[in-house]
Amino acid sequence: MLGSNVSEEAIHPLPPNTELEPRSVLKRLAPAHRYLAELKGMAATIPNEHILINTLALQEAKDSSEIENIITTHDDLYKADLFSDYIKNPAAKEVSRYATALKTAFEQVRQDQLITVNRIIEIHRVLEQNNAGIRKLPGTALKNDRTGEIVYTPPQDHDEIVRLMDNLERFINDDAFCDADPLVKMAVIHHQFESIHPFYDGNGRTGRIINILYLVAKGLLDIPVLYLSRYIIRTKPEYYRLLQQTRETGDRKPWILYMLEGVECTSRQTIWIIQQIKEIMMAYKHRIRTELPKIYSQDLLNNLFRHPYTKIESVQHDLGVSRLTAAKYLELLTEKGFIEKHKIGRYNYYVNRPLMNIFMDIPEMPENI
Repeated sequence: MLGSNVSEEAIHPLPPNTELEPRSVLKRLAPAHRYLAELKGMAATIPNEHILINTLALQEAKDSSEIENIITTHDDLYKADLFSDYIKNPAAKEVSRYATALKTAFEQVRQDQLITVNRIIEIHRVLEQNNAGIRKLPGTALKNDRTGEIVYTPPQDHDEIVRLMDNLERFINDDAFCDADPLVKMAVIHHQFESIHPFYDGNGRTGRIINILYLVAKGLLDIPVLYLSRYIIRTKPEYYRLLQQTRETGDRKPWILYMLEGVECTSRQTIWIIQQIKEIMMAYKHRIRTELPKIYSQDLLNNLFRHPYTKIESVQHDLGVSRLTAAKYLELLTEKGFIEKHKIGRYNYYVNRPLMNIFMDIPEMPENI
């Protein structure tokens, strides 16, 4: 709870009254935009967009949740996503809800390019599985995990939080309100949202979903494939230090530079991931056509790459075949070494190990990209 000797820090409405694009920021914008544009083009070369949306959304969900100390393994996550009614792992369930919230909001933003307060509240509702909405009661404070010391007190008054969120909505959607570069605006939006801290819990994960939705809304990406959470995990102390430093000093430049570096680094990593997926998909395509020509189809290939794990029901649904035929296909693919067969309880599931391995070995800054 909030101590009586701790006062909340004032948050000023947007746009900021300081220079957002000094020379150092403009210099950093160039490579960030270059690699982001390359990523947009690379993503368009995958024939089925859902392959990237599903695989990368799960990865982002895992990493973003890890920032909040919600830890799950790849194996637990993929099994929970495949057998949602069977697996009871609480952390994996939370991560799966993150992926659901992200994909649902993306479909809406893709239609109208808007990120509204109501849409943000709905994202949060899916994440947290409650209808608490914007904070109404005082007492929220951010503490140092190690010492318990209060490091930041967000606005406590409900009406003030609502006013700041309405202002943020306008800043997000009305480019006439502020004509700064969209990557600069994304950094400002993220800082403002985390500082308003409108919800009792789940603000970090909600804010990171807003990041990717904003890039889609502004046309910098067609599908949600750039996720900064892996970068934030690697630089977590710096992330929290710069969030607070910016609140205390009002100087946004170090924070914006940090976020732009994250965009470049993460774009390069994601380009590498897509290149790896493309190479493995092409190899599987040629091999299945050669070794199992009677069962090959693009739908089967898509199924094997939409998710590192698959099951009979998924193949049955995606290919429009009987359960018996789906089971036969998966057995043949297992015999030829395309997938591995595993069992959980009385259920069989099948693992695309080369696809899974891509997400286990992502380089920090890929070369030759």
